[in-house]
Amino acid sequence: MAFYIGHMTFWERLKSALPWRRSRPRVAVVRLAGTIGSGPRAALSDEAIGPVIDKAFARGKPKAVALVINSPGGSPVQSALIAARIRRLSEEKGVPVHAFVEDVAASGGYWLAVAADDIWVDYGSILGSIGVISAGFGAHVFLARQGIERRVYTAGESKSTLDPFQPEKKEDVARLESLLAQMHTGFIDHVKARRGDKLSRDEKLFTGEFWIGRQAVELGLADGEAHLEPKLKELYGDKVKLLRYGRKKGLFQRFGASVVEDALIAVEERAEFARFGIRQ
Repeated sequence: MAFYIGHMTFWERLKSALPWRRSRPRVAVVRLAGTIGSGPRAALSDEAIGPVIDKAFARGKPKAVALVINSPGGSPVQSALIAARIRRLSEEKGVPVHAFVEDVAASGGYWLAVAADDIWVDYGSILGSIGVISAGFGAHVFLARQGIERRVYTAGESKSTLDPFQPEKKEDVARLESLLAQMHTGFIDHVKARRGDKLSRDEKLFTGEFWIGRQAVELGLADGEAHLEPKLKELYGDKVKLLRYGRKKGLFQRFGASVVEDALIAVEERAEFARFGIRQ
């Protein structure tokens, strides 16, 4: 015979009251590492990491989600998509988000960091680079020296804008700079919306400059110096259980079916990290 108290039996109520039967608080940990690009092959993209983030918020009723970030940036659009997904799930589930920066959270990597409710860094972490960059090469002089004539036919006067095999045009550069300025404004607005009054009024804050961890805290780009496990124990108790989520390699990746592409991605990532004095 069962005795009910509310919606629980007497024995269920008794078990839940016992100290060793109480569930430990859980925090989902998602690693966001590498350059930010598009498609499933990129180290970080909404397509690739989105399902991982979804699982982190959905499984095990976590008390919070912790982001471990180590990214020099990349695609502005993918950065925005990933960050928007994090904010959307955080608000829908009522789950706070904490960011922990390892080596670097710069440019798009910092865009991801500010998706969190607070940002924690190591003394040596690099943060910032709040700006937008476009880089390329011009090969028209090389072609001319080789006696090669390039022939281009278009319908639409702007179709061949910034063609690297033609001399640079002032109007093309002006158009690109206008686009970059608009994207930069969006980046600044995102950071201000998320960090608010925490930000200092330093004029260099949005110039693309970057800073070491403790300096970043002083500027309001981060909330303090702390590492993942000690901070989460401080916030959720010594019994907190960390549930780690990350991308799994597919069958073809495990057997080296894409060695060349992976090598190219690795070279690109090393170059991006090297911009901040970090070796991979």
